[in-house]
Amino acid sequence: MFNRLALFTRLPARIRLLNHVSSTSSRGFSQAKFVLPRPHGKSFAHRSELKQAKRIVVKLGSAVVTRGDECGLALGRLASIVEQVAMLQNQGREMMIVTSGAVAFGKQRLRHEILLSQSVRQALHSGQNQLKDMSVPVLEARACAAAGQSGLMALYEAMFTQYSICTAQILVTNLDFHDEQKRRNLNSTLHELLRMNIVPIINTNDAVVPPPVPNSDLQGVNVISIKDNDSLAARLAVEMKADLLIALSDVQGLYDSPPGTDDAKLIDIFYPGDQQSITYGTKSRVGIGGMEAKVKAALWALQGGTSVIIANGTDPKVTGHVITDIVDGKKIGTFFSEVKPAGPTVEQQTEMARHAGRALASLLPEERGEIICCLAELLTEKKDEILSANRKDMELATATGRLSQPLISRLSLSTAKLNSLAIGLRQLAVSSRNSVGRVLRRTKVANNLELEQITVPIGVLLVIFESRPDCLPQVSALAIASGNALLLKGGKEASNTNKILHQLTQEALSIHGVADAVQLVSTREEVEDLCRLDKLIDLIIPRGSSQLVRDIQRAAKGIPVLGHSEGVCHVYVDVDASVDKAIDVVKDSKCDYPAACNAMETLLIHRDLLRTPMFDQIIDLLRAEQVKVHAGPRFASYLTFSPSEVKSLRTEYGDLECCIEVVDSMQDAVDHIHKYGSSHTDVIVTENENTAEQFLQQVDSACVFWNASSRFADGYRFGLGAEVGISTARIHARGPVGLEGLLTTKWVLRGEGHTVADFSEQGSMKYLHENIPVPQGTLN
Repeated sequence: MFNRLALFTRLPARIRLLNHVSSTSSRGFSQAKFVLPRPHGKSFAHRSELKQAKRIVVKLGSAVVTRGDECGLALGRLASIVEQVAMLQNQGREMMIVTSGAVAFGKQRLRHEILLSQSVRQALHSGQNQLKDMSVPVLEARACAAAGQSGLMALYEAMFTQYSICTAQILVTNLDFHDEQKRRNLNSTLHELLRMNIVPIINTNDAVVPPPVPNSDLQGVNVISIKDNDSLAARLAVEMKADLLIALSDVQGLYDSPPGTDDAKLIDIFYPGDQQSITYGTKSRVGIGGMEAKVKAALWALQGGTSVIIANGTDPKVTGHVITDIVDGKKIGTFFSEVKPAGPTVEQQTEMARHAGRALASLLPEERGEIICCLAELLTEKKDEILSANRKDMELATATGRLSQPLISRLSLSTAKLNSLAIGLRQLAVSSRNSVGRVLRRTKVANNLELEQITVPIGVLLVIFESRPDCLPQVSALAIASGNALLLKGGKEASNTNKILHQLTQEALSIHGVADAVQLVSTREEVEDLCRLDKLIDLIIPRGSSQLVRDIQRAAKGIPVLGHSEGVCHVYVDVDASVDKAIDVVKDSKCDYPAACNAMETLLIHRDLLRTPMFDQIIDLLRAEQVKVHAGPRFASYLTFSPSEVKSLRTEYGDLECCIEVVDSMQDAVDHIHKYGSSHTDVIVTENENTAEQFLQQVDSACVFWNASSRFADGYRFGLGAEVGISTARIHARGPVGLEGLLTTKWVLRGEGHTVADFSEQGSMKYLHENIPVPQGTLN
């Protein structure tokens, strides 16, 4: 392909109208995944609706198409864009491209011709094959366009041919839109091309249009003057009743002030009437249009019923999927919408939370404790309202049938659960009095130079949780106790319950004027989009299925994630186990709350216990509790008629199911846990203290228990008051993450004009580094 592309720079300079149809056009229909058209006249209200876009215009700005030296085309970038357009076309969408680049392509060719001509003349004139002081004159843009248009189109044609898609070239000027007959002809031509599954490539006919005025920008050889295609793309989108216009430029989108300035922030959604709130910067490095022209064109298209997104088409990190991501509804660039939400955007919510969170952190420990106690009281006082909202969520979840039984169990609230929550919160309120500002270490660095290490909040936490509305007050209380701002994203299946619990949380916070410190995201924000807010969020804590946690860990590129992806917990029944203890531990670990992440998923049995009364009693217990048993490979080999063999020894069932596997020894059990476990919680049942201690020392999990149910792996049961989750990470916090896990530290140094020079060989001071005892509970 690239050998073929190399030939295009030698094509004759001519302008052509290409209505090319070949046999390959029919193949596009067979590959298409039909996308239903929608009535035109109203733009999409939300990004998530962009998946419905049938007819799409992609506008490629000059900076996207041209190379960094502004002479020639960015072939790799262009090939990536063509691949995405082809993919969408083959899905059954109708794609159109408005492109720049003819001037750049022509300029490259003309410069080459001029330099070659000058070198030949100079060689003939001097009699030597030596080049001296050759300069290229200013190239007139229309001549460049004439020289480059055919090569540009041939390039597009070759690239799209790789995907069995035909293209057609259309060159237009303003006169084509002002003349009614020409306008109708243009409209008819485009509709016919789309009907035949051909991608129209549209450009202004820069070979005949007048140069831009005033202040011609043709000054110097490295400047390209390309006629503005923003208004052309907007006009075509409206004329053709396009659903979506994607305008690719060299900036991420629209900013509230010129990009690159200190306070510039990317605008996620831009609404008509917001023009006064932004300041425009200079135009792109190439082309004659600036961001102001793009905004005007976008608003004009929006008014005509076409949705618009302005995004970056030059960033190598996203260029390969920017168009398809936009159509998938991902948060990229600036989305122009006529529907303004009633509440703040998620970015505004995060800023509000951060500001109020700093005020929360500055409160006295007793004041933060008062807020938590107030929330605990509200949970019991308003229990009828909470349970009523929860019943609505339960009824809807049951009616739709979209949730599995474990998730429905997690969704359900009861008076007992609310009372338990209130008790945990009061416990947390007491422990919170010795959290933020606690002095961990005090060192006398030198005379009159003292250093302290103190605990401080992490900043802004994002907690994403599924089905578990009881998670909201727990996590909120921990954030309050640790002085952290909190952003909550709950599942829509618990929307009614979450709403009232958040209202109660803000009511409690308001007693000290920090109601905004905890925010509930209720917009249509995708989890993946929230994970990209690395400038606003300091830590993400997922609470939900293993799939949710894995998705968040993949999506959160620049934000640390605290949590565990799976809860594959083991109970190992040793040869020296007590029958009664084994029965009690296995029953509680599996049957107390099967949907919990700390429930037993695999039961490991010592080989010598097979065909013993203890083994029979364990099997009878599981049968009585209606636990479905899956046999591990070794266990299955001992049985004539075995239960269904397990598909994977790493399965988290989250229900009344478990796997049984046979091991030869305690060490064999440890090896199995390390190979198939998730480092969450693992248990040994034995009366042999030496065996137990070896197990406790060797198993590398966040929680390791001896003769105790795996269900004890919980912040409340550990005395932490509450937990934000259980972490299986090896750094920061591990196991049930309570108050301590939501704090970090900072170093405070107090001196009297000390300088490092004072401690040099010629200085007058010496380091002492004496540790100063810190009484427990000392606050800074």
